[in-house]
Amino acid sequence: MSQSITSSPSASASEVIWKPSGAYLKTRVADFMRLHGIADWQELIAKSNDDTAWFWNSAMEYMGVQWHKPYTRLIDDKEGFPWTKWFVGGELNIAANILDFHMEKGKTAGSRVAVGKDHPAMIWEGEDGRSRKLTYGELNRLSGQVAQCLLKLNVKAGDAVGIYMPMIPEVVAVFFACLKIGAVAVPVFSGYGPHPLAARLNDAQARVVFTADAGKRRGKFIPIKKECDEAMLSAPCVEHMIVVNHCDTGVHMQDGRDLWFHDVVSNQEPAETVVNLPAEHPAMYLYTSGTTGRPKGTVHTHGGSLAQIAKELGFAFDVQPEDVFFWVTDIGWMMGPWEMIGTMFWGATMVVFEGHPAYPEPDAVWQIVNRHKVTTLGISPTLIRQLKSQGDQWVEKHDLSGLRLLGSTGEPWDHDTYMWFFEKVGGKRCPIINISGGTEIVGCLLMPLPVMPLKPCSLGGPGLGMAIDVFNESGESISGEIGHLVCKKPAPSMTRGFLGDPDRYIDTYFTKFPGVWYHGDWAKVDQDGSWFLFGRSDDTIKVAGKRVGPGEVESVLVEHADVAEAAVIGVPHSVKGEGLVCFVVLMPGTEYSTDIDKELRDMIGARLGSTLKPEEIHCVQALPKTRSGKIVRGVIKKKYQGEDGLDLTAVENPEALEYVIGKV
Repeated sequence: MSQSITSSPSASASEVIWKPSGAYLKTRVADFMRLHGIADWQELIAKSNDDTAWFWNSAMEYMGVQWHKPYTRLIDDKEGFPWTKWFVGGELNIAANILDFHMEKGKTAGSRVAVGKDHPAMIWEGEDGRSRKLTYGELNRLSGQVAQCLLKLNVKAGDAVGIYMPMIPEVVAVFFACLKIGAVAVPVFSGYGPHPLAARLNDAQARVVFTADAGKRRGKFIPIKKECDEAMLSAPCVEHMIVVNHCDTGVHMQDGRDLWFHDVVSNQEPAETVVNLPAEHPAMYLYTSGTTGRPKGTVHTHGGSLAQIAKELGFAFDVQPEDVFFWVTDIGWMMGPWEMIGTMFWGATMVVFEGHPAYPEPDAVWQIVNRHKVTTLGISPTLIRQLKSQGDQWVEKHDLSGLRLLGSTGEPWDHDTYMWFFEKVGGKRCPIINISGGTEIVGCLLMPLPVMPLKPCSLGGPGLGMAIDVFNESGESISGEIGHLVCKKPAPSMTRGFLGDPDRYIDTYFTKFPGVWYHGDWAKVDQDGSWFLFGRSDDTIKVAGKRVGPGEVESVLVEHADVAEAAVIGVPHSVKGEGLVCFVVLMPGTEYSTDIDKELRDMIGARLGSTLKPEEIHCVQALPKTRSGKIVRGVIKKKYQGEDGLDLTAVENPEALEYVIGKV
C-alpha cells in the first residue's frame, strides 16, 4: 500500500550534479551551523526537526527579528496542533522589520545590517519598456502615505483591504501600507474575473480595494477597473475603490466610492508604523488556487509569516544586501508577498515585472537578468519548459554570469527541463533551490540549502524547523518508497484555519492522519536523504489497479526531443477502470506523425509499464494554464468529457481549451 504510485527513474536520478564549494560554504546557513557547533547539513536538518523549539528560538535571535515586546513563550498548543499559537505575549510588526529597520544605515540586529534609505529596494519593468526604481526611503515614504490614506478612510487594525492590481510599484507600497497599520492585506490575482474577486472580497469583508485602470500583458490592455466595477455589484462590503492611473485608459469613476490613487496619496504625510501588534495579529488572508465553491482563505500572522519567510530567504536563498532578487510571480500568488517580505527583511533589491515573461520575445526574462545583474532567479518548471522550447539561442545571447542561485516552485520537474535550467541558465554553477510548500503555510515544507549537494529534480530536504516525514497509508514513516508528505509538528506560519470555516480546515489537513498535517503530495526520500515530489495525491490516476501521478507520465513525454509540454488526465475505461489520455505541445516547426505517436507510447511503456500506455495522445497548439504557469488538468478533463459551465476565471488562455473539444 505504501508504494501508491509509480516512480520514474529520471525523476530520482542517483547522480549528484552540484556540490557546494567556495562561497556557498560561507553562506548564512553555514554561519548559523558554525555558531551552534553543527557539523553538517544532515545534522542541522535532523536537529531542527527533532527540536523545533530550539530551532525557532535560535533562528529568531540569529536573524535579528525586531520585537516591540519580546515573546514570553514560544508556543501555546493547549487547543491542539491545528490551533497552535506562536510567540505568545510578543508584539511586533512586519513593516517595522522590513522598512523601518533599514532607514538607519549600519544599524545591526542579529545577523542583519540595515542598508539605509538610499539603498535600492525595487526595480520595476513593464513588458512595454517602461521602468522605475525606488530606494528603501522612497518605498517607505510611499507606503506611509498609502497607510495615512487608509487611516483617513477609517480603516483600522484588523480591517481587510483588497489588492487587485497589476505588478507595479504601487502594489508593493499598498501591501506594506496594510502591514504598517495592522490592516489585513487580501491580494487577488488581477487576472481573475468579477465573480472570484467578489467572492474573496466578501469572504474577507474587505472595506477598501486597490486597483488600477488597466494592466498590460502580451501587448494588450487588461481592463482591471472594469472587472472590479462589476465585482462591486455583488460586494457590498467595499466602501471605497482606490485606482492607480497606470495605463491612462480613461475609466469611469463612481462618485463617492472611487478615488484616484494620486489624489488621495501623494499629498499625505506618511503614517507611523503600528508596532504593538500581537504576534498572532493577522497580516494576510491568502486564497488557495481553487476556483470552484467557496474560496479558502488562509489566515497568516505577523509573527508566523515573518519567521518562516525570513528563514527561507535567509537560509535557503542566502539573500544579502548586494543581491538582486527576481521571482517571476504575481501579488495574487503567495510567492508575491513571500518575495516582498523576504527581500526587504534582508535588505536586498527586488525586481518586479508586469507582463508575460516571454513577450515581446522569448528572451524577456533573460534580458532582465542580464540588464539588472540579477543574482537570484525564481521561475516555475512550466515556464522553463516553454522557454526551453524556443531554442537555446535566446538564452545564449545574454550574459547570465551574475546568477548565483536559481529557484523554482509550483510543481514537480521533469529531468530534461531541470537539467536545461541547470546547464543553460545557471551554467552548471548555480544550485537550483527547488522549494515546495503552499499558500496554507506561506512557505516551504521542503527546501534545499546552499551547503548541500543536489540531484536532478530534488527538493533537498525538510525545511528547517518543520518536522517533515513521509507516511504510508497506515501512518507509518517510510523511506525509499513513495508515500504521503506530512508535517508532524506545528510551524509558526501555518494558517490559523480557513477564514470563517474551521471544520473545512480540519477536514482538509487533519483527518487522514489525526494529529498530523497531511499536505496531499506524494513524496519519497532516497537512500542518500534526497527528497523528491511526484504530484498531488488527489491527481492520482488508477489504471488496472496501478496508480500513477500525471506528472510521472508527463515527465516521460517531455523527454522526447520533439515534445515541449504535456498534460495527462485519467478518463473512465470499461476494462481498466481508468485510462490515460495525453495532450502534447510539440517543439516549433515539428509536425505530429505516426512515428512520434509510437515513440511516445513505447517510451511510456518502457518506463512505466505496458499497462500505462495511453489510450489516446493528442497533439495540441497550447495547454491551458493559470497566470502562475500551472497546467489546469482538472479543467482539461472536464472539457474533454464534455462538461459545460466551467469556471475559467483562473485560466490565462481559455482559448486553449478549444483544442480538447470533441475528443471523447
